Amino acid sequence: MTSAFSQHRSSSDKENDGAEHRTLNWALRVLVIAVSIAVAPCAHVYQADSYQSRPNESDLDNHGHYVNRDGNVVHSPTHSRSGAVPQGATTQCRDGTYSFSQHHSRTCSRHGGVSRWE
Repeated sequence: MTSAFSQHRSSSDKENDGAEHRTLNWALRVLVIAVSIAVAPCAHVYQADSYQSRPNESDLDNHGHYVNRDGNVVHSPTHSRSGAVPQGATTQCRDGTYSFSQHHSRTCSRHGGVSRWE
């Protein structure tokens, strides 16, 4: 049984319901995009055809990665356990970490800047 109230809802009430639905739909889309961005770097693996050689992970103290502006997965700056320059390192940062950056821009920006290019 329907009430007289539900049968005679104003058009502004119906518009509000539509606006609420659109707001929830928009919020859900934003959430999905945010989760995709957060998870995407973890889902990448090194590309076999990449020109940069892969570092020996067992000699590194950090196993993080990031996606550069070209969409390539790059190892995050790290220290080598042996003290040797890691395979594939392109520069040493001022804090002693080795970077695998493929571009000069912003290389070692969170590690005191570039100490020397390898």
